[in-house]
Amino acid sequence: MGINQFILALISFTCLLSFSTSTNAPPSLSDASSPTSSELYDMIEVMSESPSPFAFDGITLESIDNLLSILPSGVNPALQQICGNTDHPVECIIATMPFLDEKTPIEPLSVLKAGIEAMDNQTKDALAEVTKLSMDPTTPKNVVPILQTCINVYNNILNSDQKSLEAISNHNPVQLSIELGANVENILGCDNAFKQAKLESPMKEIDAMLGKIISNTLTIGVDMVHF
Repeated sequence: MGINQFILALISFTCLLSFSTSTNAPPSLSDASSPTSSELYDMIEVMSESPSPFAFDGITLESIDNLLSILPSGVNPALQQICGNTDHPVECIIATMPFLDEKTPIEPLSVLKAGIEAMDNQTKDALAEVTKLSMDPTTPKNVVPILQTCINVYNNILNSDQKSLEAISNHNPVQLSIELGANVENILGCDNAFKQAKLESPMKEIDAMLGKIISNTLTIGVDMVHF
């Protein structure tokens, strides 16, 4: 994992804190109209291209340890560490923070549950959007069957999410790995259906975020959670 992603997390923390406390209900991760969400993704795009080493507040950051030493105290260090060991640490923090209560112990299992909740929330938003498109009379007839494939994909993800939670309740690591792994394949279905039709998926951005959440939950569930 590169320092770029940690830099992004550092710059995003102030936005993240206000993002997580501004409402009692977790906001949609796909809400592109939110200034906070837009600014975060703009920073991800710009900062990911920055060269190393980095400077922040006059401090040259030569290593990850150097960066971690100046992270603000508002974000739980345990969450930083858990998310820091995923492939998408910024998205891990963005996704899980709204679902982690202040009294909840921050450990791999609680972060995994928060990640599954975030995945479920994002998937329901995607399902609502693709259903709306499929029922829109202006949608080309040849696209409707592809959208139905996407509907099936999102329902499969929701089904796997529930089975993942059941596996957690039953302390069944094998079933948990199967369900989390199934979602890695599930999320590809919608975009692949559009690619086969040589069309660009209208769900591309939502699926990209979902894919990162799914990847993170798989890493946490398989590599960090021990029953």
